[in-house]
Amino acid sequence: MREIALFPLNIVAFPGEAVNLHIFEPRYKSLVNDCLDKGENFGIPSYVHNKIDLGTEVEIVEVTKKYEDGRMDIKTKATKVFEVYEFWNPWNDLEYAGGKVDHIEFDDTPPDPSLLYQFKEMSARLFGWLGELDVPDISSITSVYDIGHKIGLKPEEEYQLLKILNENDRLQYGIKHLEHLLPALERAQNAQDRIKQNGHFKHLDPLKF
Repeated sequence: MREIALFPLNIVAFPGEAVNLHIFEPRYKSLVNDCLDKGENFGIPSYVHNKIDLGTEVEIVEVTKKYEDGRMDIKTKATKVFEVYEFWNPWNDLEYAGGKVDHIEFDDTPPDPSLLYQFKEMSARLFGWLGELDVPDISSITSVYDIGHKIGLKPEEEYQLLKILNENDRLQYGIKHLEHLLPALERAQNAQDRIKQNGHFKHLDPLKF
């Protein structure tokens, strides 16, 4: 267990994800500057269920822009998932929050190739329906986390995904979600097509009795 600076946000940051932040509040400008000076990371607890109990540690990769008033744009990379055991706001004599956290050890068993293939195939169908272009090449996907924000999960569902320790379990979670989502999209598309036909001349084959 260790103490770490905390920046609560109503987002879920998946391990390996690039998280770009615009820092404008005085307390968080102080947090980022302290982390830069000390070469330390900070944590983003996911404030999804109106409580602070799970989050992701991030490292500052680059300060891309500094403004005259002290605001800054930073690039960070999410690394490890942690559980928050104590949350203090403020932390010691600092302006910002901090807490006592413990990192969660993930099961690094390689994913089942058949589950990974099924998840990738269903994801490709989803992106085809949506015309989504801003996604990684499907062939390069090795984890649900790679496109966890792209498959239509609600924040609460993303939070649940963050808690799953095994990649095969995450794949099954993603597949189950897509099994419900894809048919709903197809039904919506069919309904849209029927609505568009109303009021237009139709070329119909007569029924033969």
